[in-house]
Amino acid sequence: MSEVHGDGDRGLALVREPSPALQDGMVTHLERTPVDVERARDQHRAYVDVLRRHGWRPVVVPDGDAHPDGVFVEDTVVVVDDVAVLTRPGAEIRRPEVAATGATVAGLGLEVRRLVEPATLDGGDVLQVGRTVYVGVGGRTNGDGVRQLRDLLAPLGRVVVPVPLRDVLHLKSAITALPDGTLIGLGHLVDVDGLPSLRTPPDPQGAHVVDLGGGVTLLSASAPATAAWLDGLGFDVVHADIGEFERLEGCVTCLSVLIPTRSSG
Repeated sequence: MSEVHGDGDRGLALVREPSPALQDGMVTHLERTPVDVERARDQHRAYVDVLRRHGWRPVVVPDGDAHPDGVFVEDTVVVVDDVAVLTRPGAEIRRPEVAATGATVAGLGLEVRRLVEPATLDGGDVLQVGRTVYVGVGGRTNGDGVRQLRDLLAPLGRVVVPVPLRDVLHLKSAITALPDGTLIGLGHLVDVDGLPSLRTPPDPQGAHVVDLGGGVTLLSASAPATAAWLDGLGFDVVHADIGEFERLEGCVTCLSVLIPTRSSG
């Protein structure tokens, strides 16, 4: 059983409430199916409660109603140490989402940097594992986005490694990292050259995990076989039902941006 922490002792969690127009969110690799917005709101509240119960204080980015895809707040910013890099999303319609995120992270005292044209980069393409930053290159993130991010993160001691994608929205739609730093995901969706060894989950949705700290792994409720598999490997697993967001290619990673307190690592 995972340990429950007090509110905010691990850090902050940027989140954004679902828009009433959520059902109009973008779909790229899935067939569009109806989205129940009220159910999505309930699922989002439960997701945020999981973060809170495991030590992450929610910080709500405003202006969510105006953006159908705004709930996927991860795509708007990459946070490394005390630096917040505001992205330039690959889908032009999503670029107005970044302004409110920028104001929020500036208000938290983070040092704000910005990607500029011709760069495109979605935060969902950025996977941080220790001091290595893997960046998916495909439909939403281009080479200029990789170059600019590399220039911004090199002074912070980070190494940026580009990963070509195949028929998948974002890198973290295919691969994420477990609390021990090992990768978990679907190797056929990315170019695995340059990646360390990869664990393949028994459910496709099991490719998406969030390290909540203290060895606790957040997983979608739609991946029960992966939950049992990880439990058998000795990982502590908690679940969140995000089924309405999965209809829009969302996963547990893209609904928040975790900003650890420096003492929590």
